Amino acid sequence: MPRCRAIAGLMTLTLDDLFASPDHYLHSFEGEAALFMPMDREAYHRSIFLDGRISPAASRTMLLPVKNFTERIPQPAGTGWIFHIAHCGSTLLARALDQLSTNLVLREPFALRQLGFDYDEERLALVAAMLSKRYRPDTPTIVKANVPVNFLLPHLIRLEPDAHAIFLQCSLRDYLLAILRDENHREWMRRVTTHLASHLGGLSGLADHERAAALWLAQMQAFARAIRQLPNARSLDSEAFFARPRHFVGVAARHLQVPITELELDALFKGSLFTTYSKNPALEFDNAARMIRRRSLEDSLTPELDRAQAWLDGRKQETADALAVIAASALQNE
Repeated sequence: MPRCRAIAGLMTLTLDDLFASPDHYLHSFEGEAALFMPMDREAYHRSIFLDGRISPAASRTMLLPVKNFTERIPQPAGTGWIFHIAHCGSTLLARALDQLSTNLVLREPFALRQLGFDYDEERLALVAAMLSKRYRPDTPTIVKANVPVNFLLPHLIRLEPDAHAIFLQCSLRDYLLAILRDENHREWMRRVTTHLASHLGGLSGLADHERAAALWLAQMQAFARAIRQLPNARSLDSEAFFARPRHFVGVAARHLQVPITELELDALFKGSLFTTYSKNPALEFDNAARMIRRRSLEDSLTPELDRAQAWLDGRKQETADALAVIAASALQNE
């Protein structure tokens, strides 16, 4: 049996061990090597994101040649997915599902994001198998992806055509109010649209609101194409989720096959999750505060909102086609 040795010499593992236990987390790729970090259930729970902000169970890491894995990558186990267009409540939904049971929820795995920018078939198969590992054999791991992964959807669907997935999205206006609200968010938008330019069409000379509209439309079209192919895909509008979070957490959990009871839901909504900022629990924040912030932005952003809508109006048919598919797949009581 091939063996893999930790750099620090602290453990010796088989490839079967690495493919079997979530305690061995494939974090990222560094050239021709795969970087593994030690995790446990609590480390995953406290790691709001699994990129550079990860909080591993220990400091030791392993760098292993990717070629060690490529001849024996197993099929991924059934995985639940949350795909989203960014800044629309996905972190809140994923953290809520994480608190409901002992299943595993992975938020924004970095290796998957890397492949969104630099696709490789074998590496995606490896990442999908590694992400699908479970602590509970009867409960699927849930993966919350991020924006670059939306452009990997055709490849992910080929790996798991029966996957249960939720596509979290919002209207263009709601989206712009979220991602044009300050310079930090605008800089994120400029950076990600530059990286994804091959999927978005010509961006030269476009203003922020037009780049944001192009990103929104490309993602909505990607979602519509995926929903047509995935029988277990459902869409969820973020404003519906924010308005009725208890209802939609329960419905989402059932769709993603996360065990849930009414008592667990009661306990979840008595806690602090929905009264603090999902990305930083040290900050107080709730939907009422979000709506106040939104209303304060509407006047100043109205000119850009109108110009972005005018840009979208030039693409009415493709927009209408995507929105029709998304609306028809809306998450209901399940």
